[in-house]
Amino acid sequence: MKMRRKDREVIDLKELLQIIDQCKVCRIAMHDKAGLYIVPMNFGYTYENGQLELFFHSAKEGRKISALKENSNVCFEMDCEHRLITADVACNYGYFFKSIIGNGKVVFIDSIEEKKTALSLLMKHQTGQDFSFDDQMVNSVSVFKIIVHNYSGKEHR
Repeated sequence: MKMRRKDREVIDLKELLQIIDQCKVCRIAMHDKAGLYIVPMNFGYTYENGQLELFFHSAKEGRKISALKENSNVCFEMDCEHRLITADVACNYGYFFKSIIGNGKVVFIDSIEEKKTALSLLMKHQTGQDFSFDDQMVNSVSVFKIIVHNYSGKEHR
């Protein structure tokens, strides 16, 4: 993704992954027959062999699930380290932040073992703790991942 503000672009992989590590909520933008739709979701992730994948869980039905099954192409955004920059003049106010924006394709995970792995990644990212899941827990939710095609990082500090 091309960025206008090159002075704020984060290109170092280690820094990009640190931003993702700090973020706890990812907003997923999708499209269905009713129009555009965006939802904030907790997530986990992997970065292996140059491929970023984001993992999510959800109820088994609803607008989000229907939209993702209808059109698996999505955009996502996550941000962290927010801080207001104050000034004497309104136009000089600003905001410090770090963010990741990207796009990719949603793939639903059906295998019990893959769902357990995805849920474990999600909980580890959110809590720093390891959890185990029995089949009943796993079968009660829908689990999906975004296979990320493109993403960029931005930082204002």
